[in-house]
Amino acid sequence: MEASLYAAFVLGLILGLKHAMDADHLIAVSTIVSEHKSLKWASLIGAFWGFGHTVTLFIVGLLVIGLRLTIPPRVALGLEFLVALMLVFLGLSILWRSFRAEGLHLHAHNHSPETHAHFHLHGSREEDHSHRHPFSSMRKPFLVGMVHGLAGSAALMLLVLTTIPTPMAGLAYILIFGAGSVGGMLGLSFLIGLPFVLTAQRFTLLNRWIRVVAGAASVIFGLFLGWEIGFQDGLF
Repeated sequence: MEASLYAAFVLGLILGLKHAMDADHLIAVSTIVSEHKSLKWASLIGAFWGFGHTVTLFIVGLLVIGLRLTIPPRVALGLEFLVALMLVFLGLSILWRSFRAEGLHLHAHNHSPETHAHFHLHGSREEDHSHRHPFSSMRKPFLVGMVHGLAGSAALMLLVLTTIPTPMAGLAYILIFGAGSVGGMLGLSFLIGLPFVLTAQRFTLLNRWIRVVAGAASVIFGLFLGWEIGFQDGLF
């Protein structure tokens, strides 16, 4: 029994790594990574996506495993459709920021107890005068990861309930699966962030068009995924 349980845990880690490579996950993270010019923060986006994903799975796991609940197929499809809508929204937001008119404006920064302000243009080199707020900027990938966790919870819970013998082992499996997804997305977001970071300073026009491609891909894939879930899989 212990050998089979350890094998299940190893499988969970591998599946978590593989799960990070799903197309909808990569596209969603790409749209968020495109907003950053630091490879360090671009990499952390993937990790925070994985944390949000794991938090949702663990909460759902507590309910499903503890109360022996099941997720109805129609609810599962609705959650997956929510991911499709989110991809469209993320893509449109990137396209909007890429094409909107650049304007000179006053930008204030508060560094307690001092406050200073300066004028700058979005998209210009003056934008390098920026102050990172890492925790607030990581809220977005965390929330996006939570939505993806909801969409993938039905399939994972079915696997856990049918293969894991005890509730504690089931929750441990979810955490191991989550660790795999965190590690996988951390590495992938590092690779995804390379073209955005390398072109951000010296090749601003190329950087803008890479962002446009990422936004358009997110919108197109989100529409396709929504059509597939809504009509082919029978949500509507």
